[in-house]
Amino acid sequence: MARKTTKKPAAKTKAAPVAGTLTKADIPELAGGKGANTPQMASPTYRLASLDQEFLLGDSMRGVRFLLEYNKAEEALDRWGVRSTIVVFGSARFSEKGSPDHRRWYNDARKFARIVSEEGGAKLTNGHPRDNVIATGGGPGIMEAANRGAHDVGAPSIGYNITLPMEQEPNAFSTPDLTLRFHYFAMRKMHFAMRANALVVFPGGVGTFDELFEILALRQTGKAPPIPIVLYDQKFWEEVVNFHALVKHGVISKVDETLFTYAETPEQAWQQCVKGGVMTRWLQEQHTT
Repeated sequence: MARKTTKKPAAKTKAAPVAGTLTKADIPELAGGKGANTPQMASPTYRLASLDQEFLLGDSMRGVRFLLEYNKAEEALDRWGVRSTIVVFGSARFSEKGSPDHRRWYNDARKFARIVSEEGGAKLTNGHPRDNVIATGGGPGIMEAANRGAHDVGAPSIGYNITLPMEQEPNAFSTPDLTLRFHYFAMRKMHFAMRANALVVFPGGVGTFDELFEILALRQTGKAPPIPIVLYDQKFWEEVVNFHALVKHGVISKVDETLFTYAETPEQAWQQCVKGGVMTRWLQEQHTT
């Protein structure tokens, strides 16, 4: 019987160098010896621009930082399919353990957010866009209450946090992937406004007034589409802001008082939002799919 012969594996041939490539051996050593270029290597101008924090945080890069804050938030919201929001503003000073009014406003904001999150389309997980997702400033007080209400029913919610001298921290109830942080108030306000289907404003102080009147000005000037603006607890708002006096003195028009409505209960606040059209697109899509 003939013996089987085994073929020896062919010897590996050394690959020919690719034309046009350099090897380390082709490059002569730098004059001056090792370490002679230390000052050049250490110079800030030698750093990659994308890794140079001093450069990125300089005045000339402010526009780039604006763009970064816009895009980072935009991508996070897109990943979660957030198409529209209901923005809840109010004081950071309220809690479950405060005065009777503070407790009531906190609990009402929490209940309102539960209703919105159950009925508004924020809980969708079938690939459709999410609508009427609760959005707050991400901190304590009314912000915490609203994020907490969404959390109670397993719905996502957004926290648009801001860097402050006293270092605000996010509350424990906004969705981690939607817990955002801004340096620029302007960019934070822009994100509040961009997806807002409605604005519900609980009692608050200077920050709440700033946010409320920002949106009122956008509506008054036609720079934002018509959305429901609901002021919670008419007695509080009429005590702290005399809109009738503003009309009387001719600094706003009578029609400007129609830019907002009042609500006294979480259910009424939600109905004002629905009456203002927050469910229109969502219901149309549910009907056609």
